[in-house]
Amino acid sequence: MARFQIRVHPRAKRNAVEPKLGEAYRLHLAAPPVEGKANDACIRYLAERFAVPRAAVRIVSGRTSRTKLIEVDGATAADVERILGGER
Repeated sequence: MARFQIRVHPRAKRNAVEPKLGEAYRLHLAAPPVEGKANDACIRYLAERFAVPRAAVRIVSGRTSRTKLIEVDGATAADVERILGGER
């Protein structure tokens, strides 16, 4: 199980992730921050990137904040760095 922080930027042109800036990865989501749509998009996007079921991705803290602590079952810290850290 891996834990990492993300900083969500809703209403972006497209879904994308940027390497760490400080403690958190920057996650751009096309979904608006209304009625949990951005949180749902966050979970869907990360599950797709890590190739795990959506149930394996959880928002541990920050459901109503842009900064979120994410937990992914079946992933390691090395997986997080490889999957999220290398994309531009």
